[in-house]
Amino acid sequence: MNKKAIFTPLGMLIASAFLSTGFAQEVEDDDVRPSPPSIGSDIPVTYFGPPPSSVEPELIGPFQLLTAGQLDEDAGTITLPLYRGELRETGESIWYIVTDTTDSDAALALGLNHSGKLSFAENGRAVRTGATRQDGTLMFDVGSVDFSPELSVTPGNAENASLPPFPPLAFQPGSIGDELYSPLVKITNAGGHIYNAPMIAFNVDEADIDFCDGDPDHSVVHDSVVSICPADETVTLSLAAGFSFAKPVLYLSTEANDPLPAALEGATFAPGLRDVAVGRDDSLFSAVERLFLTINGPSNSVEGQVNPQRQGLFSTLSGEGGPLNVLGGIPTVATDYSPLWDLNVGEWTQLAIDRGYRSRVTEEFQILGLVERGFLTGPGGSAYGSSGFIVNCPIVHRFL
Repeated sequence: MNKKAIFTPLGMLIASAFLSTGFAQEVEDDDVRPSPPSIGSDIPVTYFGPPPSSVEPELIGPFQLLTAGQLDEDAGTITLPLYRGELRETGESIWYIVTDTTDSDAALALGLNHSGKLSFAENGRAVRTGATRQDGTLMFDVGSVDFSPELSVTPGNAENASLPPFPPLAFQPGSIGDELYSPLVKITNAGGHIYNAPMIAFNVDEADIDFCDGDPDHSVVHDSVVSICPADETVTLSLAAGFSFAKPVLYLSTEANDPLPAALEGATFAPGLRDVAVGRDDSLFSAVERLFLTINGPSNSVEGQVNPQRQGLFSTLSGEGGPLNVLGGIPTVATDYSPLWDLNVGEWTQLAIDRGYRSRVTEEFQILGLVERGFLTGPGGSAYGSSGFIVNCPIVHRFL
């Protein structure tokens, strides 16, 4: 029996069960997925040729980026290989997935995302070390996660409707890493490459996480798990929707370097990620890309009716759907992808709201232009820029 409230990653309906009211409804109602090209034409959609992206990945059209797993667009999930490793000193089991690597050849062969920028994350606790045994088992040198806490987020207006829903009154991440935990691991006997290997469960046997038919116990597995099947060596994880340079995308949310974004994302608090430098974006030796989150974007103005401009934390914490964050560069669109996203938090000014400028934003330079013109600022009118928060969000799919 699931002992924890199910919160899908910062993008889904707050305090709603994923399987009943989650991603599929959000995608349909928020109109994130592109409409068929047959609309307004004289021919059915079957008459159209294959999307250009099937010829060249950089061209327009759908493209799965993390091909290591099976994507289910309608459910908003991906089923990935589930790996079992061990903590070297204790032999405790580590159940993990792999999403990104600095090794371009391994990325191509295994269907992972390639991120050269992850090599710049090797500072302090940000990158653990490990080595493979002869049988292929990855032995991690350090790092453990407690999955037993109950994930909770209490909106700021829970006790007073006149207050804004953000910041929350209280919050609790559903999983907490020890001081040395980071999802990044450098495999010393495999070329010294860095892999993004988020932990899904820790120090449990196969029988403890045998939820092949769903309804997992989130006190022993990551909160994004929809189903997990050690016998099949697979795990199905929920995805969040967003945009990258106006292209609707799907991504995973697995860790954050602070309890607040970890709770909002339904992710693991990973203290080791605090040693990754922020605020430098695409400069030399930067390991991060920018993710843009809006606090007070448009909400659904009438209950039961969807505003096509809806976006932001106010709306999410009011139970209307995901914040629809904007990601910077992703593979096939840019060359600077990293799964480590430096969270830039924006707030629409009262002037922008009064003039009717507040709307859904979908790409980085649109946002930066609004900041330059004074219509978006940091929280409370502060300078716009890095919040100091990092979220580990591997990209999975591009719709256009």
